[in-house]
Amino acid sequence: MSLHRSLKTQPSALNQHRNVLTRAERIEILTQEDRFDPNQDDPLGLVKVGNRKVVTKKKKKEVKEGEGEGEGETEKVDENA
Repeated sequence: MSLHRSLKTQPSALNQHRNVLTRAERIEILTQEDRFDPNQDDPLGLVKVGNRKVVTKKKKKEVKEGEGEGEGETEKVDENA
């Protein structure tokens, strides 16, 4: 039986954004926000933790002076003139 293409793992698949966090990741985030105390609170039945992926705009490449000038610029010479 073949494996569906969406279920195949790729080397980059491990670095993809995940919406579902493990219990340890949720506890870590909640303790940073002071919403969970590992000594007193029960690790079962934790509250939901939003995991949003932040997309930032890419910076445009700056062209240095002297570079890029004259590239791709050619003059057409009319042979009939």
